[in-house]
Amino acid sequence: MGPALVDRPLIELIDVSKTYGAGASATAAVRGVSLSVQSGEIFGVIGESGAGKSTLIRLINLLERPTAGRVLIEGEDLCSLTADALRARRRRMGMIFQHFNLLASKTVLENVAFPLRLEGGLSNPGILERARTLLDRVGLGGHAKKYPAQLSGGQKQRVGLARALACGPAVLLCDEATSALDPQTSAQMLDLLSALNRELGLTIVLITHEMEVVRRICDRVAVLEAGQIVEMGEVVEVFLDPRRPITRRLLRDDQAEAGPVVGRLVRLIYRGEATRAPLLGRIARETGVDYSLLAGRISTIKGEPYGQLTLTLTGGDVDAALARFAEAGVRVREGAS
Repeated sequence: MGPALVDRPLIELIDVSKTYGAGASATAAVRGVSLSVQSGEIFGVIGESGAGKSTLIRLINLLERPTAGRVLIEGEDLCSLTADALRARRRRMGMIFQHFNLLASKTVLENVAFPLRLEGGLSNPGILERARTLLDRVGLGGHAKKYPAQLSGGQKQRVGLARALACGPAVLLCDEATSALDPQTSAQMLDLLSALNRELGLTIVLITHEMEVVRRICDRVAVLEAGQIVEMGEVVEVFLDPRRPITRRLLRDDQAEAGPVVGRLVRLIYRGEATRAPLLGRIARETGVDYSLLAGRISTIKGEPYGQLTLTLTGGDVDAALARFAEAGVRVREGAS
């Protein structure tokens, strides 16, 4: 978990909708979304392509203006601000993009310095000093004089991150920031975001279609389907006990596809130390049940180990076996749900 969260949300969307077009050609990209993000939190929004994720994150800084609803940052309604006040507020919200959006004709150093020049208030030496400090922070101190075309995808994204941090934002919005990167580079980027969250108290909202991104760094997650939030909660709860078909689909959870089975179909969900305990064999011996494993997974969510087993139980005292699993801290779900 990141830094201690405060009671009042830093970001609040209240019944927000966004519709493009009008009449018969109108398309609702986001429909009646309400959510809040606490200061210091890493909040993920996940969904399939076309779910409305990019529109939703752009509504937070009013790059897209909502058709209905309210967008509040620290209790202030952005929709009510003047153009100048909105620009000032946006300086407190950095953003990085899937395809980097760097200025091809400027050096890496000048790309990072660019928002500082727009903001004003610093001398040229001060601007360049801050830009160099940020490049060092993202591991690109030796690339200041290069141009974007000379960089790898991961390096371009780090430049984009340094640029987003230039004006000292309280919020960082990430629009599919890792989807254009290879797995190793993506993991490095996520580690960097996690470190910035811990060290700077930076609040991060990221959208993605990759469950591994959410699993690795997010505190809470919202699942978006057809412009609506259909499931939301702590990452560990949503991942271990997904309630909606779209969530199970995104998780590639095939336990509902087990097909005809003999005995009672059971899903066991382990967390923490229970993941390492030899419970299954011991409880099977003590209660006389036989089991057949259908699927299983052991992994971590933000460093916490978890395990999931889908199996059938036959013979012996199945009810007693399930009770003993529950007593040991294992969550039990019967059937395919």
